[in-house]
Amino acid sequence: PFRVEHPAGGYKKLFETVEELSSPVTAHVTGRIPTWLRGSLLRCGPGLFEVGSEPYYHLFDGQALLHKFDFKEGHVTYHRRFLRTDSYVRGMTEKRIVITEFGTYAYPDPCKNIFSRFFSYFKGVEVTDNALVNIYPVGEDYYACTETNFITRINPDTLETIKQVDLCKYVSVNGATAHPHIENDGTVYNIGNCFGKNFSLAYNIIRIPPLQADKEDPMNKSEVVVQFPCSDRFKPSYVHSFGLTPNYLVFVETPVKINLLKFLSSWSLWGANYMDCFESNETMGVWLHVAEKKKGRLLNLKYRTSAFNLFHHINTYEDNGFLIVDLCTWKGFEFVYNYLYLANLRGNWDEVKRHAEKAPQPEARRYVLPLSIDKADTGKNLVTLTTATATLRSDETIWLEPEVIFSGPRHAFEFPQINYGKYGGKPYTYTYGLGLNHFVPDRLCKLNVKTKETWVWQEPDSYPSEPIFVSHPDALEEDDGVVLSIVISPGVGPKPAFLLILNAKDMSEVARAEVEVMIPVTFHGCFKRA
Repeated sequence: PFRVEHPAGGYKKLFETVEELSSPVTAHVTGRIPTWLRGSLLRCGPGLFEVGSEPYYHLFDGQALLHKFDFKEGHVTYHRRFLRTDSYVRGMTEKRIVITEFGTYAYPDPCKNIFSRFFSYFKGVEVTDNALVNIYPVGEDYYACTETNFITRINPDTLETIKQVDLCKYVSVNGATAHPHIENDGTVYNIGNCFGKNFSLAYNIIRIPPLQADKEDPMNKSEVVVQFPCSDRFKPSYVHSFGLTPNYLVFVETPVKINLLKFLSSWSLWGANYMDCFESNETMGVWLHVAEKKKGRLLNLKYRTSAFNLFHHINTYEDNGFLIVDLCTWKGFEFVYNYLYLANLRGNWDEVKRHAEKAPQPEARRYVLPLSIDKADTGKNLVTLTTATATLRSDETIWLEPEVIFSGPRHAFEFPQINYGKYGGKPYTYTYGLGLNHFVPDRLCKLNVKTKETWVWQEPDSYPSEPIFVSHPDALEEDDGVVLSIVISPGVGPKPAFLLILNAKDMSEVARAEVEVMIPVTFHGCFKRA
């Protein structure tokens, strides 16, 4: 399946500006929408790739666009609206880029005189609130988020922006990931870096409790559960997601570091953005940390392995004294985001391929972490369950080697999803992912993590998004349900995009709902049942 080429370059359409809709449009359905599928697929991603004549440069810079596919009695509608963030509203008002985004510096206001410009140098950084990465529920509310301290409350029915929320006002973190864990009772866990004891850096796990009978906003009751230490007191690692089981929290500390001196210095003096503040530690490899969830206590075990980038945990579970940690890794310490500039992603196919040749190689891996060790076992491998190993060394570190669960040259299994409601944090068998071919999303893949069997959905010149699993209401098995993905097929006729519904058992098509508008790239989202 690894031989698909994209010489027509249709993937470039994923990175083109579109207009929002004033009201939902009806989608044209082929096949039959399951009658039990009722609710909304909510997703977000960038939808505006320039403001006036000023372009955004990085995949994570474009202004946040919310998308919704509604399913009701076998009918489908599609709606989308731009989030009214500060970044968007001020940009629209001034017709230029006003807030610095991930990879695009916002130049000072050209209309100000030299004195007011000079003073604005000392304001520090105005942190972006451009929530283009994910959407998740807290209590009865829905939030769009990026990775800063700002999240944006939205109305999931109309896609209207309700208000900006500053996490710093509630809990001691400098930001939080776009991948919180949400337990079945509605409890939300997340991680963000913070200033720990004596000015050194650390990472806080925060917990937001479920909605109580008093109907008070759960955000007001958020708290820090545990603090993970940092490998370098001045340089926190970039953290994108973490692992959670009923009893443990797993934090993987990678060698992609944030240089705080650069981050806190006045960017406007040297025209910097967020990307300029990353650097790689070429010697540390990867450190894994485990804490007890209920007691908030760190396990004093020092897990180490060789360098990789990590964005997405697939799943984590406990197995007789071990933790099984499944990850989508990219080998090496160079930051993968260096390869996600729009100029590269919009290149012709040969350029895209040439560019990806130099990038870290993707691999889905299983690490097995022993939860207790005995000094008598120094020098020995402590894992018997699988081909993954964990070797206790004389300096009391535990060296890990993974079991590979998916590997294909420059073909990533990424944006992993599982039957999260029933199997998140528990032993499981299946994960669904987006296949990236030299960073171009061109297939959907189901993976059996035990046998490594795969099922693939793929069509020529079609570019899908992260697959979202929706369980059948009366499901008996883990993969009873459907998989939803937004696909663009720009070469073909008047309907350039569709919502694809696959049978999760074998990834065969159940139905598709076509729309007459282009839909740009989306990153993450969720299904909200009606």
